[in-house]
Amino acid sequence: MDKAESSALDDRYVAFRHGAFARYWAARLLASFATQIVSVAVGWQIYDLTRDPFDLGLVGIIQFAPSLLLFLVTGAAADRFGRRMIMGLSAGLEAACALALLFFTIRGLDTVVPVFLVLAVFGTARAFLGPAAASLIANLVPAEDFANAVAWNSSAWQVAAIVGPVAGGLLYGLSAETAYGVATVFMFVSALLCFSIPKPQQHTETEQPTLQTLFAGFRYIWEEKIVLGAISMDLFAVLLGGAVALLPVYARDILDLGPWGLGLLRAAPGIGALLVAVWLAGHPIRNHAGVIMLFFVGLFGVFTAVFGFSTIPWLSIAALAGLGAADMVSVYIRETLIQLWTPDRLRGRVNAVNMVFVGASNELGEFRAGTMAAFIGVVPAVVFGGVGAVAIAGLWAWLFPELRRARHLDGRH
Repeated sequence: MDKAESSALDDRYVAFRHGAFARYWAARLLASFATQIVSVAVGWQIYDLTRDPFDLGLVGIIQFAPSLLLFLVTGAAADRFGRRMIMGLSAGLEAACALALLFFTIRGLDTVVPVFLVLAVFGTARAFLGPAAASLIANLVPAEDFANAVAWNSSAWQVAAIVGPVAGGLLYGLSAETAYGVATVFMFVSALLCFSIPKPQQHTETEQPTLQTLFAGFRYIWEEKIVLGAISMDLFAVLLGGAVALLPVYARDILDLGPWGLGLLRAAPGIGALLVAVWLAGHPIRNHAGVIMLFFVGLFGVFTAVFGFSTIPWLSIAALAGLGAADMVSVYIRETLIQLWTPDRLRGRVNAVNMVFVGASNELGEFRAGTMAAFIGVVPAVVFGGVGAVAIAGLWAWLFPELRRARHLDGRH
């Protein structure tokens, strides 16, 4: 290996030179993996118990609701208290929730009420963990290594999103107790890793909590047009482009693939995103970040429209992989811009707002796709969303010239 290849390899893993980030990354991977296992196991268990699809919808809503209802509190907590400590305590509470699900399963369930109560606590823990974890990463690596850290952090989530549901299904196939037991161990180890991270420097909020300080994240996002443009563009692009809710229809009625094909369709965006995340870790975007982000949001819409029109299985899977890859470039740039453009004392509150927007766009995007499909048909609904995402990219390039002019992802702005 020559010096150039060796240097490129070193650059690819530069974030892991910081031991604190390596522990953080492992903690996020284990926590995300355990969350996927719990989600799959709970879904199977509840449907086995009630045979009511409506209960499956409640599983997602109950877990998302705390992030929406508590985002002012969770963001302020991440700015006022130690983010490492919040992350560790939240992972510990998630471990306790997985243990409670194990306990209820061993005792035997004849109602879903205990499971829903545990999921509400589980969602609350996730609501606190999210802003703290997203804000902590900027305290663990210098600005010049931050983009690399974002890429690797995204890869951890994508690995968990791809492998976690499969592992959850296999573990639940052995027994529900096995699935919950493994999730408990993963969450507990994640909490220990969080507590083992050396206490980083953090510019904590010192003002007394008031309505003004609680809403400081909103105010900053509104005033900082690059951050506002990045967050709002993702919100509307995903709201229009989301087609995940309609994948079962494509697998069954349009592509005639069956259940195994649905698994391929669901995995394709994650595989595309993971490959791009690993590539970005070794090939960071060094210039014209705003223009690149706008281009790939548009490309996300193009791939969505291609998928909508396609009746060929391999083309549909390729389009979904391309969709996931384009979205990963957008996510990588957006998350890096938001963290680097936001003062450390406000990162928790800004990240809490960002997480609500991301969660809402995913939930509402699936609702938009399903509702529109009921009125105008499945294919027109997906194609309309893809064209809409392209239009959003063009419109945001005009509305937010500051975003279009954003160039560097190494802290120079």
